[in-house]
Amino acid sequence: MASHLVDRAHLLTAYPALAGLSAEHLTHLQAPQSLLHLPAGSQVFTEHQPCQGFPLLLDGRIKVVKQAPNGREILLYRVVPGGSCIISSSCLLGHSDYNARGIAETPLSLLILPVGEFSRLLVDHAPFRDFVFHLFAERIGELMQLVEEVAFARLDQRLAKLLLARPEGQLTVTHQQLADELGSVREIVSRLLKGFAAQGLVTLGREQLTVIDRPGLQKLAAV
Repeated sequence: MASHLVDRAHLLTAYPALAGLSAEHLTHLQAPQSLLHLPAGSQVFTEHQPCQGFPLLLDGRIKVVKQAPNGREILLYRVVPGGSCIISSSCLLGHSDYNARGIAETPLSLLILPVGEFSRLLVDHAPFRDFVFHLFAERIGELMQLVEEVAFARLDQRLAKLLLARPEGQLTVTHQQLADELGSVREIVSRLLKGFAAQGLVTLGREQLTVIDRPGLQKLAAV
């Protein structure tokens, strides 16, 4: 994809809810100034910042996190191409500032729908409206599951589920990264991982981890 253009086929493949718009309308949405390219590690948005538009992610992955006053973070959800950010939607609909942070986990390409265009599409284009509210329902379900896990599940269960959700094989991940995803601290996660290793569930290396007994982890996750 050229750095100053949005490929229309790419956009419509990721966001078919826009397919019914006229060619003129799509050209307007694809204005070069609406396309952003950000390197990995960039802050896409931050708390207390006003929302400038609705992001349509074309390439890459964003993680959305909430930070506590003591500096600990918990992962709320990730955004991948074809999805979008429920927090951005809620800020636009509620005319409020962001209440979480979005961070580029990989290099990103994203198209930003201006606030006025987002509002017009919600009113005038039913497929886009359905897309936005379907995302709301999906994300709220995920966040309710997260609340249940944080409130009721033991941390070793949640860690086991997190490892099982990763691709099989050797994982390149730090204990701090796992702690951030769980909303915990590195020392506790390290202690749990050492316990998993002593049980023969995983092997540990420097910033590397390999699951060697998936059935054992599955049993622990289901307790």
